Amino acid sequence: MAAQSFDLIVIGAGPGGYVAAIRAAQLGLKTAVVEREHLGGICLNWGCIPTKALLRSAEVFHLMERAKDFGLSADKIGYDLDAVVKRSRGVAKQLTSGVGHLLKKNKVTVVMGEATIPSKGKVTVKTDKGTEELTAKNIVLATGARARELPGLEADGDLVWTYKHALQPARMPKKLLVIGSGAIGIEFASFYNTLGADTTVVEVMDRVLPVEDAEISAFARKSFVKQGMKIMEKSMVKQLDRGKGKVTAHIETGGKVEKHDFDTVISAVGIVGNVENLGLEALGVKIDRTHVVTDAYCRTGVDGLYAIGDIAGAPWLAHKASHEGVMVAELIAGKHAHPVKPESIAGCTYCHPQVASVGYTEAKAKELGFDVKVGRFPFIGNGKAIALGEPEGMIKTVFDAKTGELLGAHMVGAEVTELIQGYVVGRQLETTEEDLMNTVFPHPTLSEMMHESVLDAYGRVIHM
Repeated sequence: MAAQSFDLIVIGAGPGGYVAAIRAAQLGLKTAVVEREHLGGICLNWGCIPTKALLRSAEVFHLMERAKDFGLSADKIGYDLDAVVKRSRGVAKQLTSGVGHLLKKNKVTVVMGEATIPSKGKVTVKTDKGTEELTAKNIVLATGARARELPGLEADGDLVWTYKHALQPARMPKKLLVIGSGAIGIEFASFYNTLGADTTVVEVMDRVLPVEDAEISAFARKSFVKQGMKIMEKSMVKQLDRGKGKVTAHIETGGKVEKHDFDTVISAVGIVGNVENLGLEALGVKIDRTHVVTDAYCRTGVDGLYAIGDIAGAPWLAHKASHEGVMVAELIAGKHAHPVKPESIAGCTYCHPQVASVGYTEAKAKELGFDVKVGRFPFIGNGKAIALGEPEGMIKTVFDAKTGELLGAHMVGAEVTELIQGYVVGRQLETTEEDLMNTVFPHPTLSEMMHESVLDAYGRVIHM
């Protein structure tokens, strides 16, 4: 059978991959997507979407427990873990079905199977029906990443879980250890802690959510502890002894190792790129610590071969992957493409309280040599936050004192994952402090705190 010929082949149908394919098809390119497992990739099936569905259930449960605070009554509050998980899986299925529809609508050819690149411009796909040969002048790698597993801490699906096991738990943990306090770890810790698990979080760095601004991390930590979590920073799990229904964790803190018993462990110690078995080494693709090295336009250095999303390195975010997908499709189609700037991509963590940020932390801005002005505004000073019963939180803004450029914004509190986009747009438009101060924010809204934080940086705050 003759090889099918395309203008573009995308390997991987996660957010970056399917978006790249759709945009390319919109631009008139004959496009194919090769996916070995699920349309929508990890994000829609095992990451962003199903975790948010779980966390929403936990949020509603938490509000029901606080019914009295709102003048309401709710008796015999409980939950059905199987039903919570079923809802989460249903949400994921609905969206993955939508991806299939969008690809079909845009006339993108979908090939389900395992892809390899035997030579430049050629893709071989092992499918259920045999082997298919595809060719294209341009190929985009969007194969994503998977959970990193450390020696001795490997998941078994019973006592030690990865995020996939944690999304479909066979039981509710009673005493839970979460290894790693990045976004994945802290979201699962928040979910299970809210539903009643005795939760301990171990973080090797000196603070939880280590990529966030130190002040925001400290605020979040205080909230987690108040909710009953145990936080162990500057600590490392050296060993797991697995027994019948029990795991004994050897945790080192300050050079001293102590043993702690748990019934469940969730390992959330990062990710590794899916670079194996693609034939990349033979093509001359440079790989650094399981991630493909690219330039600002996601070019690999091999003519006609691009890499986007998690396989191409940090930040490991679906929206970064999607934007890269659009950029690469437009570049291939001969359009003027804008490179993605990592420092202008927002990070969102959906724990309770939520955490969101964009740009430089205060410490990073100073490290880069900026003379900074910093503003802060607490949720307790905002009428909408008080009315919502969410008075705990803070918004922090960092400006260049010389130019008024918004260098970074950092938030912790209710709905900050929605609020952050205001500052993202501000950075994209190269907004100054004057622009933000002259903007009228609606009342009563949480967004008013964004205004007040800017005012505070310049000694003009009104409601504090």
